Amino acid sequence: MHPSEEIYCEKSTRLRGKTIVIGITGSIAATECFGTIRELVRHGATVRVVMSEAATRLVTPESMEFACGEPPVTELTGRTEHITMVGDRKDADLFLIYPATANTISKIAQGIDDTPVTTMATVALGAGIPVAIAPAMHEAMYTNPAVVENIERLKSWGVSFIGPHTDGNRAKVTSRDQVVAWTFRLLYRNYLSGRRILVIGGRSEEPIDSMRIITNRSSGLMAVSLARRAFERGAEVELWMGGTNVPLPDYMKVRRFSTVSDLASMVGDIDHDIVVVPAALADFTPHSVATGKIPSENPFGLDLDPVPKVLPLIRKKCSVVVGFKAESGLSRAELEARARARMDAYGLSAMVANDIDDVGLKTSSAVLVTPDGSKDISGTKESVSDEILDYCVGLL
Repeated sequence: MHPSEEIYCEKSTRLRGKTIVIGITGSIAATECFGTIRELVRHGATVRVVMSEAATRLVTPESMEFACGEPPVTELTGRTEHITMVGDRKDADLFLIYPATANTISKIAQGIDDTPVTTMATVALGAGIPVAIAPAMHEAMYTNPAVVENIERLKSWGVSFIGPHTDGNRAKVTSRDQVVAWTFRLLYRNYLSGRRILVIGGRSEEPIDSMRIITNRSSGLMAVSLARRAFERGAEVELWMGGTNVPLPDYMKVRRFSTVSDLASMVGDIDHDIVVVPAALADFTPHSVATGKIPSENPFGLDLDPVPKVLPLIRKKCSVVVGFKAESGLSRAELEARARARMDAYGLSAMVANDIDDVGLKTSSAVLVTPDGSKDISGTKESVSDEILDYCVGLL
């Protein structure tokens, strides 16, 4: 068994049956390819690699073979590798150039195919195979007028550009997570293409003094899962997050808030098609915040004031709003009844009712309550996200 087979579908089967051809060019970011290839394999993809001569001076063909299980193409021969690999839409589902230098981008835009990678690009574009490019270069090269013009030309042909991430004077190649997310986005039906979705998640943190806060146990994972799934379905996604214990995607716009008042002040910026709110927000905040840290040996009490309800404010800005209602120790009927009462009171499109006593790190016990009925959508965070987004698609 090849080592790549040991990790095949280790994370999911979402790319099973998909063939991705990765073109590696002569950027130092080529060193990132090994981990990215392995991640695609973990989701079930068959990955085939083609390398320019310059790329072979930065990463070895042997390491790429170890990553994907097949020897990479480093030169074109009488076997017509460019035709057998990307000559027909049945041969490959995606041609991804990762990383792509300014030189490679410009050659492709001008129809020049003098390396295995640029020749594959020429054939893939002619065959109608989706092409995605992840640039990596010095910032001055990325902003060169000729490169800018060539990028725009390729975009007009339907080529997708992933990243880059600008960092000082570098246009760094996009992250592994972003490549995988874009792969899902490009290879599956984009029911949410052109739609703007806002996900509001995490936990509010109401200060008592300079150190202590009133908060809850929400991790923010549900919000991140919803945002990722919406992006993968083609949406333009914005994520507003309070306190969280999970990494946030680096490929979508993220805004942070601390208190419920902070979040309420942001509501005026909402102009989205859909807002989903799995955030765990406080109902009360201290009447006053102590200066500094209250000495631990001094007993103290708290006077609490109610905070504004944010969901009604959001509903005034957006017609499709899905809220979350967390409860503990209730029967299914009681849980649904409380969620429905909240949904009706605020005029929401749906409520997701959670039993917090039956929630795991990666799973949720949830009921989707809608004006027409209810549905048990318990499962992984990803499957719950899919159910919620499917319902939103139906509304749109």
